[in-house]
Amino acid sequence: MRFSRMFIPTLKETPSEAEAVSHRLLLRAGFIRQLASGLYIFLPLGYRVMERINTIIREEMAGIGAQELLMTVLHPAEIWQKTGRWEEIGEEMFRLKDRTGRHMCLGMTHEEIMAWLASREIRSYRDLPQIWYQIQQKLRDEARPKSGIIRTREFLMKDSYSFDRDEEGLEQSYRLHEGAYHRIFNRCGLRFYQVESDPGMMGGATAHEFMAPSPAGEDDIALCGSCGYAANVELARSLSPETEAGDLPYEEVHTPGKRTVQEVSEFLGLPPSRFIKSLLYIGDDGPVLVLLRGDQDLQERKLQRIIGPFRTAGKEEVVATLGVEAGFIGPAGHKVRIIADEALKEGVYVSGANRADYHLKGLRPGVHFDAEWADLHIAKEGDRCHRCGAPLRIERVIEIGNIFKLGTKYSVPLRAYYLDENGVERPIVMGSYGIGPARVAAAAVEQSHDQDGIIWPRAIAPFDVTVLPLNMADTETVELADELYRALTEKGLEVLIDDRDERAGVKFKDADLIGIPTQVIIGQKSLRQGLVEIKDRRSRQRELVKREEVVERVVDMVQGSA
Repeated sequence: MRFSRMFIPTLKETPSEAEAVSHRLLLRAGFIRQLASGLYIFLPLGYRVMERINTIIREEMAGIGAQELLMTVLHPAEIWQKTGRWEEIGEEMFRLKDRTGRHMCLGMTHEEIMAWLASREIRSYRDLPQIWYQIQQKLRDEARPKSGIIRTREFLMKDSYSFDRDEEGLEQSYRLHEGAYHRIFNRCGLRFYQVESDPGMMGGATAHEFMAPSPAGEDDIALCGSCGYAANVELARSLSPETEAGDLPYEEVHTPGKRTVQEVSEFLGLPPSRFIKSLLYIGDDGPVLVLLRGDQDLQERKLQRIIGPFRTAGKEEVVATLGVEAGFIGPAGHKVRIIADEALKEGVYVSGANRADYHLKGLRPGVHFDAEWADLHIAKEGDRCHRCGAPLRIERVIEIGNIFKLGTKYSVPLRAYYLDENGVERPIVMGSYGIGPARVAAAAVEQSHDQDGIIWPRAIAPFDVTVLPLNMADTETVELADELYRALTEKGLEVLIDDRDERAGVKFKDADLIGIPTQVIIGQKSLRQGLVEIKDRRSRQRELVKREEVVERVVDMVQGSA
């Protein structure tokens, strides 16, 4: 491909709206353009990257026996209503009516539609297992699209679905996808973690996410360097740092105007870890008093898995329910449901005394109050691993893929059944598995760039090689550039030749900004000596090679590195 004929609108200045590194560089290098909030156009370079990622995905999906198909984007509401997700999913779903008044939606995922298809096409145990997948546009009305192509309202998704006879078959399909995902992300040149995750709106019992480390990410994961434990903080368990030892006399103390843990901690000269934080929430089944250690915060998704949707109680609701103002609530003497974090099981604490301006010292769990026990707190840097006790670290990440064991959540309501060997009707056991190609591209840029631009992993770069003839007025330079372009192309490489009549500095800057892994630089001075310069974009190493050896050397570089 010739630069002069390709649409590559590079920018000298960084767009003011771009915050994430990948957003800035992909805009500047001419890979994407923004149409509206959360809506992006992939220009020719960007589309080439997406296609190379998709090719890797297709190859690895074929390797586990998956079959590609293509579902519709527009879905009838009644299919989603059968699983209950029409009501469960809020404003993120794009909803509309067709000209007859029929309720429809734009697909944000395809579990329902795949189960609907399976219910009509799979009849017998002999038809199983199956793995179907597609690479297709999805639409989600994100409240806060951000970070360029990392979080958008319209996005490309590889979503695959497994159909098995039983849980044993699902486990095998799950492991097949797990292995394929590791190969896909390794081939794409990413650093990533597989972590335990919350199934969320997808449902099911087990889920894992694949996370690429990046400051631009919107998730945090907890990692143990000792035993390998890894989990999204929405799910991560941790052992809290041990609090100060020492007894406290059981007594009520006057704490005038001191409401927060920090205020009372300073007033009494005790660390926040010696306090019980009492928080009132209102769930669908009524009020719930949540108890946390004073130095910890509530992970709301953990509580939601126990009590369902909830909200924080207002000031008047706190007084009406507990008979005391917020800030002086204690765990004892209430007739509401009480759920306490497991970190409070041992120790002696300070809490509110259930009357204004007073706190109670010397509280012991199981002696002065009872509660349901659950893991509720957010795992933090410095907490200990609940498996091995080693310190945890917290890392910011981009979610690039996920895998879910759905079980029969969708097959039962949509009547996706099969007949077993004995003629007994049984529900198909399903799994769901997603990859965001655009997120893979963005993560690659986040992880591989320098002050001059993008450094693409070779497997997903828009081109393998860029040929840079520095003087287009010199006949020998132009002829050699064309010769190398043809020879490298014949070797099966994707080549971009910068045939613009531009200064050498402009060509160098654009080549580094775009980030093609190998640069072949033809300058007059070197050429007089029969030499051509080859530059590796990642290492910045340069070498002079005899002109007749350039093709062989470049092919070796491309085939010998990731």
